[in-house]
Amino acid sequence: MATERARVVVAMSGGVDSTVAAGLLQQAGHDVMGVTMRLSSFHSGGPDPREQTIEDARQAAARLGIPHHVAELTGAFQRQVLDYFLTEYQHARTPNPCVRCNQQIKFGALLAEARELGGQFLATGHYVRLVSHGGRYAVARAVCREKDQSYVLSGLSQEQLGHVLFPLGELTKEETRAFARSLGFDTVAEKSESQDICFLAGGDYRSYVAQEGVPGTPGPIISSSGTVLGTHTGLANYTIGQRKGLGIAGPRPYYVLRLLPERNAVVVGFHEETFAARLTTRGVVWMGFPPQREPFECQIQIRYRHEAVPCTIEPAPGHFSAVFHTPQRAVTPGQWAALYRDDMVLASGAIDTFE
Repeated sequence: MATERARVVVAMSGGVDSTVAAGLLQQAGHDVMGVTMRLSSFHSGGPDPREQTIEDARQAAARLGIPHHVAELTGAFQRQVLDYFLTEYQHARTPNPCVRCNQQIKFGALLAEARELGGQFLATGHYVRLVSHGGRYAVARAVCREKDQSYVLSGLSQEQLGHVLFPLGELTKEETRAFARSLGFDTVAEKSESQDICFLAGGDYRSYVAQEGVPGTPGPIISSSGTVLGTHTGLANYTIGQRKGLGIAGPRPYYVLRLLPERNAVVVGFHEETFAARLTTRGVVWMGFPPQREPFECQIQIRYRHEAVPCTIEPAPGHFSAVFHTPQRAVTPGQWAALYRDDMVLASGAIDTFE
């Protein structure tokens, strides 16, 4: 956190985390301003939840006595997140829209707007710590491990990290709620948290991709030996490691092993076939480490709820390969792989292939 008085723009949603982030920065003596993004929203009938978010944030800012601004980012969100989301499914990959949104929108377009508003820093309510290592910035796991968000922020650049603050990194969730109550935000302190993909009410991505015209052409479900076992409803409806909803019977449960867009086929197999020994990545961002040339040991996290495991990294220009010390289940192209050492992110990239 900035030690001297600074102009800080806080990304606010009206929820407890961003409200407390603004309150903490205000109490620390910073010149604080709230900002809320207006993004696309997909929902069926009733009030637009995005507009309610803006109103909640505006009310929270007013109670704190700070100015509030609405950032119009619908176009950027469509291009950078929604179009990416659909394109990944078109290529039979399972996207991670949160990582992409943080890279391109929250700490991309929104950070740029915050700077235009005179902000020296953009602050958010993420549970993550910002650390300095060898002259570089990095994110590290939050004190509140169950709320840690370092994985979804592992794709941020050095330029982005040089202009951000994360006031909640040292707090537990209960401490955050207690601070909200101390500010008089009793109702906000008890707000529940959404677990859905933010732009999909109910998290129904299948309906969204179908609505947007992503091909859902039926094709064969085949075994790892090539035997046709059934028919799938479209590759976008399946992801690596999936067991339910396959509609095929066998001596044991089947799991999705691979998606083959060139054959419009879903490959399935048994549980022991779902493990991979290694993966490769693309779009690598070096964070706590500068770009490396020699292999090194660390831990790797391959999805949001995955427990990081030991691996050996084989770096190359623009990408890296990871060899797991113990094979890992359901390695999924399109998801993000983050490298850690001592709770600090070293580098990250999108999973490209596995074997």
